[in-house]
Amino acid sequence: MRIAVLGPEGSYSEKAARKCRPDSEVLYFDDFEEVVQAVEEGRAEEGVLPLENSLEGSVGVNMDLLLRSNARMVGEVNVQVRHCLLSLGDASNIKVILSHPQGLAQCRKYLRARFPQAELRATGSTSHAARLAQEFPEMAAVAGSGAAERYGLKILARDIQDGQENVTRFAVVGLYSPSPTGFDKTSLAVYLDRDRPGALYAILKEFASRNINLTRIESRPSRRTLGDYYFYIDLEGHAMDPPVREALLGVEKASSMVKVLGAYPRASP
Repeated sequence: MRIAVLGPEGSYSEKAARKCRPDSEVLYFDDFEEVVQAVEEGRAEEGVLPLENSLEGSVGVNMDLLLRSNARMVGEVNVQVRHCLLSLGDASNIKVILSHPQGLAQCRKYLRARFPQAELRATGSTSHAARLAQEFPEMAAVAGSGAAERYGLKILARDIQDGQENVTRFAVVGLYSPSPTGFDKTSLAVYLDRDRPGALYAILKEFASRNINLTRIESRPSRRTLGDYYFYIDLEGHAMDPPVREALLGVEKASSMVKVLGAYPRASP
């Protein structure tokens, strides 16, 4: 199996891919849209996308990608994120610190306290930052410890994230539909078309009345007009389970659009 991830080598997306599909061939791409395109075009059987982080919340660009894509969620994997500061040089000489925007945000307090004068630069991935940090000893990267060995960098500091419980949830995407396992999750996007009293309640009661637990609900701008939103919902159960199937039929009647983004096995603890 080929699995597409954000590259280059050493990214947290690669770590997620190897955790859930250890025997797969990993293909590296420059951005998340290329990862999804690789799946849609058959160049990879699956792809990996970060969806949410316990410190910084959702990765909106990937939620929007799932809404537009023909690929669907076929699995999920949680990865413990332990950021390190990597460089060729010493901490006293660091002038530029590179990382993916999520990496910089997750280490905001540490970077502000220890390197208040350093320039922070966003890169396409944490591993891309590590590769760039090979160029000058005045550069450092926020990345995983595995990237240090891969790119010949020193680990100047470990566990620099703002919270020790730093976990990123990754979606595994593909073009197939997993069968129910009895320990599943379903993700969907709902569009209400217009704001009206009780509109969201009409959707939520379909789940509550059937004792279906919602594990996440979040709004994202529709990009049509200010105040217009999609609602992204994760729930326990498979879309083919009778209670979930009945709830989805009720949601379809109460909304303008429902898209099941995937029904898949829940991540192991």
